[in-house]
Amino acid sequence: MKSIPLAILLAAPSMMSGAERADLLVVEKKNNSVGFYASSGSRVGEVQVGETPHEVVLSRDGRYAYVSDNGVLWMDYDGPGGNTISIIDLSTRRRAGVLPLGKFRRPHGLALDPTSSRAFVTAENPDRLVLVDLDARAVIKDFDNGGSDPHMVTFGIDGEWAYVSNTASGTVGAVHAASGKLRLVEVGKGPQGSLLSLDGSILWVTCRDEGSIDIIDTQAKAKVGTIKTGPGVNRVVATPDEKLLVYSLQSGEAVGIADIAAETEIAQIPLGGQPLSISLSRDGRFAFAGVQDEDQIWIVSVTDREVVQVIDTPPGMGPDPVIEIGTYSPRKARP
Repeated sequence: MKSIPLAILLAAPSMMSGAERADLLVVEKKNNSVGFYASSGSRVGEVQVGETPHEVVLSRDGRYAYVSDNGVLWMDYDGPGGNTISIIDLSTRRRAGVLPLGKFRRPHGLALDPTSSRAFVTAENPDRLVLVDLDARAVIKDFDNGGSDPHMVTFGIDGEWAYVSNTASGTVGAVHAASGKLRLVEVGKGPQGSLLSLDGSILWVTCRDEGSIDIIDTQAKAKVGTIKTGPGVNRVVATPDEKLLVYSLQSGEAVGIADIAAETEIAQIPLGGQPLSISLSRDGRFAFAGVQDEDQIWIVSVTDREVVQVIDTPPGMGPDPVIEIGTYSPRKARP
């Protein structure tokens, strides 16, 4: 996920509230909102979106945030769910519009095409991978994702292939964006989050029920390795130098760190609840983990491998993904 360029932030006084600028954007799943938080932990604004939002990505120019209005709290819940993507103008902190998905409901994962205004969206009802045009705010076409419960999706660096985690099927579906050609890669149980290497050659996939991160060669479309982790690994990011993977361990109530070259877990930092998400500050120094059921955001120093701050959101927010949109710096010690 990309952060807003500093020049845009400096030119946007509406991103300020009193003396405190918004440094973090947080999807507040239970409050149907996106919240804005200062480094101090103060909540300095919000935008209401669709019911039970799940994931968020930023536009390449940092002007907009796109939020999947899923409509259901947990993926194994029944219910038709929502069918929109909310578009948030970050300079005005307003919901600038919606992208209607029509018959494709319960949108979850989002991935931007690095070469155009297209994006892939996973839909859970029915199970499909949906290609949309963000500028036209319209569905282009949909694809067979090759399995059940499509969760997160990652676009290749050339915009040619997309990789979707089929959580209930134990596969990653590699879908060709032009032809719809599908190639399935067998991975561990419960694949969820994924991350593409900077050169596009490797895809790391978290396998929640397996307690591992599988390594996929994107050229061969094949699994080539595994990193054993703690239990419940569900999201993964990498430091800017691509030396470390940083990931959330839901059932392990921790943030994990692995050495990429050695393909080995090297640390776990305990949290006070189950993280559902993970992201990094632009400089790679801090990891942000949303602990939905505790209404908290836990912030970890990747270098020091310790918790540096816990932000308590208002009760009932249900914070999940967090993105740095300003310049975060810790303001208070862990309680």
